[in-house]
Amino acid sequence: HVPIAQDLTGSQVETSLIEVVRTLRENLKLPIAVKIGPYYSSLPNLSHKLVEAGADGIVFFNRFLAPDIDLDALAYVPALDLSTPDELRLSLTWLAILRDQLDISLAATSGIHSGRDVIKAILAGANAVAIASVLFRHGPHVVTDIIEELGGWLAQREYDSLEQLRGNMSLHKYDET
Repeated sequence: HVPIAQDLTGSQVETSLIEVVRTLRENLKLPIAVKIGPYYSSLPNLSHKLVEAGADGIVFFNRFLAPDIDLDALAYVPALDLSTPDELRLSLTWLAILRDQLDISLAATSGIHSGRDVIKAILAGANAVAIASVLFRHGPHVVTDIIEELGGWLAQREYDSLEQLRGNMSLHKYDET
């Protein structure tokens, strides 16, 4: 939802999202993951309210489609900009901040292009990652490359599982070092 009404407050936008989650929870037994954008005024507060409403997971972050303008036709045209690895840093920030505050599944999206990106997301606190742009650019075989890079990194450092990494670079744990 992209709010466009000038009289709609940020609080109303958040309340609407929370009510959608609450309604879904009342009517579904399936796990509910909420993919949110980064433009809320207080992501920790909103995240806690989503959990209270029944969310089982939060996905950081939704990318909004932003159209371009065709100057010859004077018309809006669809424009899809694929993510780059640099976009992962925003998700890493919030994964690291919220990992120790929330007892739910957290996922990263936007900017996952390699096994190293997967490792970073898990170290920050992700339970899962989502990839799309790298698949559009390189095809499905890239999944094998990502898994091999991830496995090689884990083996080189003698990790037995991803769980050993999860959240080791969260804000709380990182501050302790």
